[in-house]
Amino acid sequence: MIGLKVPKKETNHIRLSLQEKSLLNHDWRIKRSEDYVYLPLNQRPDDKFLKELGLIRADIVDTDFEEHKKRPRSMEDYLNGRIPPEKMDEFKKSFDIIGDVVILEIPDELEDEKYLIGEAALKFTKRKSVYRKKSKIKGIVRTRELEHLAGEDQPVTIHKEYDSHITLDVKKVYFSPRLATERKIVTDQVHDGEIIIDMFAGVGPFSINIARRRKVQIYAVDINPHAVNYLEKNITSNKLKGQIKPTQGDVAEVLKNLNLEVDRIIMNLPGTAYEFLPIAIKHIKPGGTLHYYQFSRDFEDPIKRVKQAAQPRHVKILDKRKVKSRSPGVWHVAIDAKIT
Repeated sequence: MIGLKVPKKETNHIRLSLQEKSLLNHDWRIKRSEDYVYLPLNQRPDDKFLKELGLIRADIVDTDFEEHKKRPRSMEDYLNGRIPPEKMDEFKKSFDIIGDVVILEIPDELEDEKYLIGEAALKFTKRKSVYRKKSKIKGIVRTRELEHLAGEDQPVTIHKEYDSHITLDVKKVYFSPRLATERKIVTDQVHDGEIIIDMFAGVGPFSINIARRRKVQIYAVDINPHAVNYLEKNITSNKLKGQIKPTQGDVAEVLKNLNLEVDRIIMNLPGTAYEFLPIAIKHIKPGGTLHYYQFSRDFEDPIKRVKQAAQPRHVKILDKRKVKSRSPGVWHVAIDAKIT
């Protein structure tokens, strides 16, 4: 391979000059001897340029260089040359990382390459287990089918979110790491002394984040017994300022037996939370806050649903935001409303 032999003391300005002319080959390591440095080249410099550098044609040498071991910067880098180029665009490079678990979304067109993609994800993320989504979230317990692709088949993990530690089984419960910012937004609104209902608590990410920072009392309800089991573990494993009372069951039935008016209710079940708006608002004290979530193309429909369910009470919209995209044109939206 061609290189340029230069005196050590001249190396820096010559290297910069070669770089400006795009003659320096960055795929190979610079080689050094006692008195000289050998710079790898993309092509031979002409005599005029060599003269400008104070060099001659004899300084161009044929020598061996050590190749740079470049760390891939993306999943696509790991898969380059291993998956046909026409299929690369079909691969969704976004993925969820939950603790030591990676969950990928791979289209059916890449069925034959799924294990290659799984191994690439394992190497790129440095996690322990890689799974592929095999179904949409379904059922009242909000779980999806997962297929093991690479690493350990270990679905139980501990996810760190800010200073909270959330233990869960990705096969048995619903959890989205993409809601971390949303959970912080809600937590920042809470004050000491509040009584709160977390209506679809899951393994407790909202409840744990709030109780870790605030002296509150939270009633955390979920219909999935596995989720409540992990919620109880998370209550024990996190240092909390507030108290959380976990309850397993249908939230509508649980709230019927809960003779209580609260300061705040969290309704993070964007697919069907609207069905529970009347009973939720019934349990909010005057001046209390509702955090309502819904899949929607705009803010008008969820705001309209909240106002209709609250009649004849007055609703003041405190905030509205897009939490994350669900599909083209459809968003997971959040509505913060004061019910007076």
